[in-house]
Amino acid sequence: MEAFTLDQLRAVYLTAEDLRVAASIIYNAYHDDPFFVELLDQGDLAQYEQKLRAAIREELNELWQQDQPLIGLFDEDKLLGVACVITQQVPLGETRYWHWRLKMVLGTGWKSTQGLIKKEASMLEHLPSSQCGILQFIALTPNEQNKGLGARLVQAVLSWCDEQVDIDGIGVFVNNKKHEALLVKQGFKVIAPVKVGSQVGDVLFYEKHK
Repeated sequence: MEAFTLDQLRAVYLTAEDLRVAASIIYNAYHDDPFFVELLDQGDLAQYEQKLRAAIREELNELWQQDQPLIGLFDEDKLLGVACVITQQVPLGETRYWHWRLKMVLGTGWKSTQGLIKKEASMLEHLPSSQCGILQFIALTPNEQNKGLGARLVQAVLSWCDEQVDIDGIGVFVNNKKHEALLVKQGFKVIAPVKVGSQVGDVLFYEKHK
């Protein structure tokens, strides 16, 4: 995709060389996420962190191999934030590829892998069509938070979405009211409450501007 000019910032597709930094940014942003804590934590911090890194690594690798949009927000050559979208052109939920399941089971365990699949399946039930993307990850580096860059990163994702001829919109699961408020302000709408494990959140949806 062509670069989007956001003041001095630019939003472009990540390259293979960016994936390691992107994984680190996502890891730090999701380290204390209640969904992942419940899914992966068994009372051992070191094991939890190892499983979280594995889950993020395998999902990023899968998105990359399936040519899914990985959008980075850059200030010159510095990666400030990343947003990862997966479309239903790739099997999701209960239809996930066997090789993804195997790698995720090896990295996080069977129960955790089933939890990830259930989360996707719960979202897919509420999306308005089979031509919708899912925002899998969106994250900023810790020292770039609370500067308005989250909104700019969301805007880049929505600009990408509006350009796609085969996408009706983007859905996302949110269990943080602050994050939900940010997304709603940028054009997402709450379409359904969802419970995954004991985690209660909402499915939000952005309908593409035609």
